[in-house]
Amino acid sequence: MTYKLGLTGSIGMGKSTTARLFAELGCEVWDADAAVHRMYAPGGAAVEPVSRLLPAAVQSGAVSRKCLKDLIAQDASVLKTLEQIVHPLVAQDREDFLASSVSDIVVLDIPLLFEGGNEEAMDAVVCVSISPEEQETRVMARGTMTIEQFRQIRAKQMPNEDKCARSNYVVVTDNLEHARAQVKEIVAEIRGKLGDA
Repeated sequence: MTYKLGLTGSIGMGKSTTARLFAELGCEVWDADAAVHRMYAPGGAAVEPVSRLLPAAVQSGAVSRKCLKDLIAQDASVLKTLEQIVHPLVAQDREDFLASSVSDIVVLDIPLLFEGGNEEAMDAVVCVSISPEEQETRVMARGTMTIEQFRQIRAKQMPNEDKCARSNYVVVTDNLEHARAQVKEIVAEIRGKLGDA
């Protein structure tokens, strides 16, 4: 039996780093964002359906995230159309990953796990967490968005304390060694349960 561990957390909380820590311990990791990137790339599964329904979003044989952002800004209904294309493709990609996985624990890295109602499909959920001040500092340090853009994104996501309350495990990502120790504990606990089963 493969144990499905959902991994979630808001922007800037340290989810990618935490996913790598699970991978170091032999867990296979599926990344929802990476799946979407593959689908948007030339030859990706989303290119043809997006070019049919949102032709302005496809440039040089790939789906342009910038064009999508502009289209959504002009017309909010574009987001619904895009979700109807992408969500089933992402779900299929996840199923294909699970079918080919050989690890005892698979980590499904899904930023909007609770928002999308995906927690039901998981055996347990891990939420990464950090203080709102540290979160803002990290995101601003990337230099990829303004403070207004960051706050808009955060406002659309479920509040961090709600995600933590709904999760089986919380990993505080204040520093790498602390995060690594918490991930080791979680993996040891799950492997202990799997060994008893």
